[in-house]
This record gives sequence, C-alpha cells and structure tokens, in this order.
Amino acid sequence: MTREDAVRLGEVGIAVIREWNRNLAIEVRMGTELAFRAQLGTTGEENAAAISGKVATVTALGVSSLLVRRRHEADPTYDADLGDDARLWGGWIPIFVNGTLAGTVATSGEPDVVDHEPTAETVRRYLELQRRD
Repeated sequence: MTREDAVRLGEVGIAVIREWNRNLAIEVRMGTELAFRAQLGTTGEENAAAISGKVATVTALGVSSLLVRRRHEADPTYDADLGDDARLWGGWIPIFVNGTLAGTVATSGEPDVVDHEPTAETVRRYLELQRRD
C-alpha cells in the first residue's frame, strides 16, 4: 500500500461519510504509520484514542475489530492477550496485499456497528475503483 493508495482510500471514506450523513472520524494507516486522518462532524481526540485501541486489536489479530468483538462474545478468552489498549469495537478493517497486512482503515464516532458499516463500504468502493483503473 502506497501513501497515494492510503489517501485515496481516505478520500473515498470521506465521500461515504458525507453521503451517509454520519458523524465519524476516519483514519488510514500503512502498517502502524498514520497516513490519513479526517475528523468530520463533532468527532475529535476521543475518537483518535478509540481508533488507536482498534489499531492494537486489528494489528494483533489480523481481522476486523467487529469480528474480534463477535468472537469475544462467543468466547470471552478469545482476546485475552491483547492488553489494556485494545478496543473490541467495530469500525476497523485490515487491508491485506498479497496475504500480508499492509494497512488498516477505521472510522469512529458512532456506535460500533454503525462505525463498521461505512468502513466496509469505503473498502468496497475503493476496491471497485482499483478494478476500474
């Protein structure tokens, strides 16, 4: 994932957030490096902190933060080794390139399932743009 990819992914996310009239911050990371952040509506630093916790979760387990939460609900020992910084809230999705975790995209600001929906839509739209290019 290049910085240009990360910015384009973030721009797609902003379009989804505005189109859906959501109150969300969006963040894209390349590995653990912040590559894109936008805070829309009333979002602020508290959302950045929530996103950081979601980063820890996704990076450790390689699956979306909502899936981690669902697995934890089914088996409370599932996330036992994640530590205090991890957040089991929806909204964070890993980006794999050739089977390797290359980056992540997240939203925060609404209830976690609501966070997850525009994040997933952002990835879908971004992949569609990639197919067209």
